[in-house]
Amino acid sequence: MPGYELWGEEEKKHLNDVIESGILMRYNFESVRNNHWKAKELEHAIEKKMHVGHVQLTSSGTTALITALNVAGVGAGDEVILPTFTFVASFEAVLGVGAIPVLVDVDNTLTMDPKSVENAITSRTKVIMPVHMCGSMADISALQSIAKKHSILLIEDACQSFGATYNGKYLGTIGDIGCFSFDFVKTITCGEGGAMITNNEEYYKHADQYTDHGHDHVGTNRGAESHPYLGLNYRISELNAAVGLAQFGKLDTILSIQRKNKKFIKDSLQTIEGLEFRRIPDENGDNASFLSIFLPSQEKARNVSQALASNGIGNAYWFDNNWHYIRKWDHLKLIKTLAPLYKEHKELLPNYANADYSQSNEIMSKTVTIPISLLWTEQELTKKAEIIKNTIENQLS
Repeated sequence: MPGYELWGEEEKKHLNDVIESGILMRYNFESVRNNHWKAKELEHAIEKKMHVGHVQLTSSGTTALITALNVAGVGAGDEVILPTFTFVASFEAVLGVGAIPVLVDVDNTLTMDPKSVENAITSRTKVIMPVHMCGSMADISALQSIAKKHSILLIEDACQSFGATYNGKYLGTIGDIGCFSFDFVKTITCGEGGAMITNNEEYYKHADQYTDHGHDHVGTNRGAESHPYLGLNYRISELNAAVGLAQFGKLDTILSIQRKNKKFIKDSLQTIEGLEFRRIPDENGDNASFLSIFLPSQEKARNVSQALASNGIGNAYWFDNNWHYIRKWDHLKLIKTLAPLYKEHKELLPNYANADYSQSNEIMSKTVTIPISLLWTEQELTKKAEIIKNTIENQLS
């Protein structure tokens, strides 16, 4: 599943380039960095491969999301529609810019239900933010149509689906802006890192400035640079970018292994009565980092998850997960913040604790997800597929 499983000499080589120069910062120090520009090189590599105009690396997927919202002008009182199944960073970023996270149900893609999105749009809605969870994509065509119909922005949170495609286009390149995460357990890793991508020249220019305290990056004298806008320090370091550059070179290999391993396991489960699979809008584009299955009931799903774990098969039962599903987000439901929100901001927030997410509950309570490792040998893959099949059959019998 994560790129760190394929750590090797490539990462060491790129890291050593940076260490030998001693320049860990991505900007300036032109005369002493031995012409090593790891962040710039990774940005250009992503632009070329994904056929996108601009890439801005950041310090994390979270800061990529915050940057995207800022450059799109999302702020006080604006509503951003998100799915109930995501990582907490999605709504944290929205709250962080003073906007309002509006959570909607997921469907059997495990991503936001377009019908729920349509019903959630108000005069305050500024952004639809689909989250391409667990390697696969939202129903992006339907969401794109809704965004266009209502003249609102589409920002893709593709942090969990780097390298996945939909109808031949990379996830993240389809909406107005896309965001990726390169943390330690993502498809490729920088250790910590992220990226915002766009074809909008103005969005990119503002992202380049915003992520570096508002510096305009004109000239080679950092102290003489102007500050057209307020910004923050969301820079990636050259060390992190060096790791990411090596990992990016392995992306096709990672995706190939994942797709092969996932297909083998999925094929072995096809004959199990009562078992269903997550709907993937474009099967060929799935990055295949996870296999998600639907069991007949909440009880069966929880039992299957526990039995798989007991038999050495790592898995996630998201319904009981603290980080990824609304059911356990008490800190959001109760608006637990270290410092108080503005009164006006707090008053605009939905009543998350009492909202009806019964459609999401119905789906997520029956879902079990198995991560796909890059390190399984053919023998291990065959054995794991057998264990998974037997475990599920025993629980459904």
